[in-house]
Amino acid sequence: MKIAHFAISFLLIACAAGTDKPATQKDSASGAVAQTDSAAGSKAAGAQTPAAALSRSGITDTTIVRALYVNRWATQSKKRMRQMIGIADSTEINALVLDMKDEFGLNYESANPAFRKLAGTAGVVRDLKSVIDTMHAHGVFAIARIVVFKDSVAARANASWTIRQPDGSIWRDKKGLAWVNPYSRGLWDYNIGVAEELAKLGFDEIQFDYIRFPEPYKSLPTQVYADHGGVSKPENIKAFLAMARERLHKAGARSTADIFGLVTTVGGALEIGQEWEKVAPVTDALLPMVYPSHYPRGSFGVASPNADPYRIVNIAISRARERNEKLGVTVAEHVRPYLQAFTLGAPQYGAEQLNAQKQAVYDAGYDGWVLWAPGSQYDPYRAAFEKELVSRKKRGAERTPAGKVGE
Repeated sequence: MKIAHFAISFLLIACAAGTDKPATQKDSASGAVAQTDSAAGSKAAGAQTPAAALSRSGITDTTIVRALYVNRWATQSKKRMRQMIGIADSTEINALVLDMKDEFGLNYESANPAFRKLAGTAGVVRDLKSVIDTMHAHGVFAIARIVVFKDSVAARANASWTIRQPDGSIWRDKKGLAWVNPYSRGLWDYNIGVAEELAKLGFDEIQFDYIRFPEPYKSLPTQVYADHGGVSKPENIKAFLAMARERLHKAGARSTADIFGLVTTVGGALEIGQEWEKVAPVTDALLPMVYPSHYPRGSFGVASPNADPYRIVNIAISRARERNEKLGVTVAEHVRPYLQAFTLGAPQYGAEQLNAQKQAVYDAGYDGWVLWAPGSQYDPYRAAFEKELVSRKKRGAERTPAGKVGE
């Protein structure tokens, strides 16, 4: 299904790049996190199962993850990382999503000479293993964010990986940046290889971002993809994620992916290649970016989506759950949305708007979420963080109806 270009553009505006714990008992010796389901009084939230027991520090398919996004620059700062871990020590936050590969290249020093050639020049986190170990010692899950197909650094270093124009020259987006070709298997090996290296360093989960094709604006030249072999965009993205998950499971980490919020409610694939039915079965969790400010006016019958964060997020996540159920994807915490921790238009976002988004997720039947603040500044939202991590999601008949899309 094709979506109007203005809607996709609108969704991208702020997506550039850029917490009672189940009560969390933190074992300072092992870094393990044992989570107790407050409703059942058991350790269900952190229980190990044969199918899900992948991570060394305990994250599984049923683990509640409530995380903060930490950008490249904050991750490189010891002071900022102490602040982030301090938030986790005193609130429901139990995970940090660290930029390890973004539009500026790698954010760590790779041991692989081939990877180092594609590293970029924006600096790296010093002694990353120590950073991960410190997080684990505080009972904080370490999640690595990897930007995949929007990679101008790799495009400059390896022109054979780039998207082309009909005349054979390199295709560039509206900002003049080259994107890499999502069909290139060499590019797949690079990104999954980076993910495997990060998993071996101790990351509990690898979160792939920009798992998509660039928007095909009519004002830009046609995009030409070498090596596509007749495979559709959605099938190609599915194949990449399936391969990544298989290899990361062997490395002891989970494999997740960020997607546009619109994907949960659109019946079919966006022009950028993301389709719920294709990616849901091949990921350990999906993270739809359901920022209310990114939805066009009138979405779901809401005149100003940014001013009604509860309704926008609840409909989007309820639809995701319903589609998962039809697919037979029954993983308890398979949907973990990115929530808006920034202001883009009226009203000014703060604790009230964050609480509304959180409640919308719980009412849709999920417990986990990640906050996105481009500058990784979360002080305006601290009043919305609970002191302990407690399961809040509604189950079965308790869930509120989402309403029909477009009504």
